[in-house]
Amino acid sequence: MRAVFLGLALSLVALAVTRVQRLKIESELIVAIVRAAVQLTVVALVIGTVFDHLGLAAVFVLVMFGAASATAGRRLKGVKHSYSIAALAIFAGSGTALLVLFGFGGYLLEAQFLIPIAGILIGGSMTATTLSGRRIKEEITARLAELEARLSLGVTARYAMRSLFPSSILTALLPVLDQTKNVGVITLPGAFVGMILGGASPVEAAQVQLTVLFSLLGAQSISATVSAIAVGRSFVAPGERIVLGGTGPPG
Repeated sequence: MRAVFLGLALSLVALAVTRVQRLKIESELIVAIVRAAVQLTVVALVIGTVFDHLGLAAVFVLVMFGAASATAGRRLKGVKHSYSIAALAIFAGSGTALLVLFGFGGYLLEAQFLIPIAGILIGGSMTATTLSGRRIKEEITARLAELEARLSLGVTARYAMRSLFPSSILTALLPVLDQTKNVGVITLPGAFVGMILGGASPVEAAQVQLTVLFSLLGAQSISATVSAIAVGRSFVAPGERIVLGGTGPPG
C-alpha cells in the first residue's frame, strides 16, 4: 500500500506541473486519477468471481470494449458518427488479434487469459484509433485548400485524401513502435515486470511480453488504418465534396 501512496504522490507532481504550465488539464488529470483508483478497486473485488466463469468474462470484455469505444468516440470530437467509427476501429484491431491468439491455440480460451489479454489489446486499439482519427482530421482541416484543388481536377475525394493516411497511421503507431524497438534496453513493460514480480522465470515473462507486443503491433495497425479511412470518409459529402464541422448525426 505504501508504494501506491508514493505513486500517488508522483501523480500530484504531474498535477503541479500542469498547473504551473497552465495546461488547463488539471480537472482531467484529477478525474483520471480518481477513476483509475475506483475502477481498479472494483475490478480487484470482482475479478475472482469473473475468473471462475467464462460467460462473465465475456461480459467483462464487452464492458471494456464499450468503455473504450465511448472514450475514443469522445476524443474524436467534430467527427460524424465518431462513436460508431471508434467502435468499428477498436473491434477490427482487437477482435482480429483475439481471434488469432485464441482461435489458433496461442492461449486457452479461459477467463484468466481472456480478460488480461483482451484488456491490453482493447486499450492499445483505443489509443491507436484516437491518435489516427484525430491526426487525419487535423490534416484534412489544415490542407483543405490543397484537397479542394485536387478535387477540381476531377479525382475522387478518397483519392485526394490518399496521401494523408500514411502520416496519420504512423502517428498512431509511434508509441507501440518505440516500445517494441526499445523493450529490454530502455523499458521493461508491464507484463514482463508483473510476471517477474509474480514469481515467473525471466524466459517465461519474456515470451508473454513478446506475444503482447507483437499482438499490439498488429491490432493497433488495423485500428489506426480503419480509423484514418473511416474518419476521412466522414468528411466526404455527396458530390465528392469535403465538408468540415462534423455535421450530421453523432455516432
